[in-house]
Amino acid sequence: MREWVELSSQGIQAMAVVIIVTSIVFGSLRFLLHLSKRAADPYRAYKEVLGRSLLLSLEFLVAADVIRTVLLDLTAKGMEILAALVAVRTFLSLSLVVELEGRWPWRLAAAATENERAERVDGNSARKGSYPSVGGFNKPTGWGIEVPVPPAARDGDVTCSAED
Repeated sequence: MREWVELSSQGIQAMAVVIIVTSIVFGSLRFLLHLSKRAADPYRAYKEVLGRSLLLSLEFLVAADVIRTVLLDLTAKGMEILAALVAVRTFLSLSLVVELEGRWPWRLAAAATENERAERVDGNSARKGSYPSVGGFNKPTGWGIEVPVPPAARDGDVTCSAED
């Protein structure tokens, strides 16, 4: 039983490595193809492919660690190591999501509302990706923090406060 669990954990880790290597090869070839065709912003599409594959492989690596720790090394030290690994990988996953999508993962509803509002104004399609190059949100081109603006202020309406 112990040998089977160890082999399955190693197999899951190997699958994570295969996902990363495959996505690097596929993404690089796709990037070069987009560069040769002078597609709009091929770097963002390349970054998105690599980022999503890293997110998926991190999930596989966490699963392999959980299986190994819970079934083979259920000690206090083993659980501490697992907690540290999961914390680091969770931080990496959150960082990747923010980098790829330009928003916190829990801000999905606000982003969807903004997307619907832009659709009504611009007449864009309902299903969109993360970046303009792949049909996504109208993300600013410069570096910076996006600050949501209330609809009334954006539309030029004047709002009154309680003090007026």
